[in-house]
Amino acid sequence: MGTAQTADRGGAVETWDVIRQDDLGNEFHVATHDSRIAALAQVLAMESGVPHKQLYWVSGPPAPALRTNRDLYLHFLHLGQEARARSWSLSAFLRSLWKVSGPLRTLPALEPDDVAAMFSAAATTPPAGFDPAWAGKDLSLPGDEPEGYADWERVILSQLADLEEFLAAPPGPQARFGVDAPRPPGCGRRATPPRWYNFDPATYLECAVAGSLGGWDPADGARVPLPGGPAAGSAARSYVRSITTMSWADLARIAVCGQMYE
Repeated sequence: MGTAQTADRGGAVETWDVIRQDDLGNEFHVATHDSRIAALAQVLAMESGVPHKQLYWVSGPPAPALRTNRDLYLHFLHLGQEARARSWSLSAFLRSLWKVSGPLRTLPALEPDDVAAMFSAAATTPPAGFDPAWAGKDLSLPGDEPEGYADWERVILSQLADLEEFLAAPPGPQARFGVDAPRPPGCGRRATPPRWYNFDPATYLECAVAGSLGGWDPADGARVPLPGGPAAGSAARSYVRSITTMSWADLARIAVCGQMYE
C-alpha cells in the first residue's frame, strides 16, 4: 500500500525490495514494491507477528517519498477512502496499528515514510485481540504532555478502551456532534479526553492529520474553510510545510486529533 508513486528518472523505474535474513545469515528476496512506503509497511507487518530471529529490511533508493504535511495528509486520506470502501471498524484498525507499531518502539523519532508505513501496515494486518484488562488499567500520562512510545501506547489503549465501552452504550445518531465516552465506574484513568467526534477509520484518519499537521486543500473534497473564518476564500488551503522527523509525542497528538478534531 502507500500513495507514493513509482519513480522514473532517466528512463529507470525505481523499485524497493524486501529482504529477509535467517538466523544462519542467509539472505532471501521476499518481494518487490514500486513504493518505498509499501515496502516498509510489509516489513512492519511481518515483524509484528510471532517473535522470530529473522531480520527484514528494505533495499532501494533511500530518498523519502513523503516530505511535507500535505504528502502525509494525502496518504491518510487515501487510507481513509480504502477504509470506507472495506467497512473497517475503528477499533480493529487501532488494534492493528498498535500491533504493527512494536518494531518501531525503540526509535525516538520517525520519518514521515515510517509513519505512513505504520498506518498502511495496520490496514493489511489482522488486529490484536482486545484485552479486557485495558479498561481497568491506569493509562493516564505520567507527565503533563506525552513523551515517547509508552505514552503514545497509553493514548491508543485509552481510545480502544473507550471504543469497547461504546459497544455497550452506543453513541447514537448525534455522535458526530460530539459525545463523551461512557467510562463506567471502576474503569481506569485514561490518557485521552472523554469527548469523541469520529467513530470510523476514514474520518479518524482525515481529522488526525488535518487537526495536528494540516496539509489539506478544499480541492481534496474532504474539508472546506469555515465561512468567514481565517481560512475563508476560494483559494484558501492549509499551510504546507516540510517535515523531516516526527516524535511519538507528535503521533500521540495525531491520535487525539483523530478522536476529537471536527
